[in-house]
Amino acid sequence: MSAEVLPGCEPFSHEGSADGVLVLHGFTGNPTSMRPLAEAAARAGYSVELPRLPGHGTSVEDMVATRFEDWLGEADAAYGRLLARGGRVAVVGLSMGGTLAVRLAETRPVAGAALINPLVKAQPEMLEGIGQLLEAGLSTVEAIGSDIKREGMRELSYDATPLASAHSLFGALAEVEADLARVACPVLLLSSREDHVVPTENGDLLAARVTGPLERVWLEDSFHVATLDNDRDRVEAAVVGFLARVLA
Repeated sequence: MSAEVLPGCEPFSHEGSADGVLVLHGFTGNPTSMRPLAEAAARAGYSVELPRLPGHGTSVEDMVATRFEDWLGEADAAYGRLLARGGRVAVVGLSMGGTLAVRLAETRPVAGAALINPLVKAQPEMLEGIGQLLEAGLSTVEAIGSDIKREGMRELSYDATPLASAHSLFGALAEVEADLARVACPVLLLSSREDHVVPTENGDLLAARVTGPLERVWLEDSFHVATLDNDRDRVEAAVVGFLARVLA
């Protein structure tokens, strides 16, 4: 039985213009990390969908049984709802939300992709290591969330990382990485100079492989969850400006 959704972790939906913006949160996170950015897109007049990905925003126990295909399925369904309005759709993602956004850009008509510290690089050694922990009987390890530089700010993320779910995420990265050249839409890449969760080489790889025009913005005063960190205003301004260009 699913646990109740934690206060503030609800999905966000806004009906605006025919053009839509799909906003996606990260692994073990929830919509709170992306809500300010989603609301900024809504204020700009777009229709917005910020789904709560399966297993997120309730309890770690809920997430244990979920896999990458579940999260991608939810993202794809939200994309479909926006596309049904008859306009274009841009995708915005943080961390694993960036992974999902990239996968959609590889496989769906996307007007543009704004990616904040996205995870896109296959890591066979990480996949093997998680597999060994699972074989040893472990189901969770310490949390990876709330990598934020801003004093007093915390992300409402889980206090543990479900290993089987993480294994499915890292298992999906090989296909995501292999298809990066299929990203032909404009890309805005926002990279924190210091990130303790997703190495900046992920952004380097993305910048080298995508075939669409790419602009990279370096964030000098934020860690991984830049949407809640010291560069929050800069992130929101950059993304809203990008949306104005690709959805013009």
